[in-house]
Amino acid sequence: MCEDFLAAMSTDAQLSLKTRKILFALLLALICIVLVYAAFQRDRPWIVPEEAKRLKNPIAPTESTLKAARGIYVEECAQCHGEQGKGDGPKARLQFPAPADLTDTRRMNSVTDGEISYKISEGRKPMPSFKNRLTEDQRWKLVLLVRSFSAPAGLPTVEKKPDAVGKTPTPAPDP
Repeated sequence: MCEDFLAAMSTDAQLSLKTRKILFALLLALICIVLVYAAFQRDRPWIVPEEAKRLKNPIAPTESTLKAARGIYVEECAQCHGEQGKGDGPKARLQFPAPADLTDTRRMNSVTDGEISYKISEGRKPMPSFKNRLTEDQRWKLVLLVRSFSAPAGLPTVEKKPDAVGKTPTPAPDP
């Protein structure tokens, strides 16, 4: 009787060891699949429709517009993109892919205002869509602010104010 128990026990132990080995191999395979998928997703281009690329920003870049956009940005975007748009916000390390560096002049010069607006509006994991969270004007104002992050520091924003004398607009201070 004892021999039957030991024989059964060794069979159960062997089965248990075999099951653990299989589960471990499956876990390793799953980890590899996730890593490969993540690597391909990181380099996946963000496809923006041609009609969206051609859209022009209807909002003028004034000091008051940029100030309003800054408030929206701090509330909605800075947690990931950082206070200055460098992609270094407190939640940036938790995001994959990492938030874009909006101060990268080369990158920002290669996209149109329409593309930026589309990306803000539609979002793409992990960035949420702001189409239903912000008005169209708010999103266009954000485009202006995003552009200002990569603009040369010496370029002032022109604020057009009605003037009774008819003078030319005066440069507004940098945001």
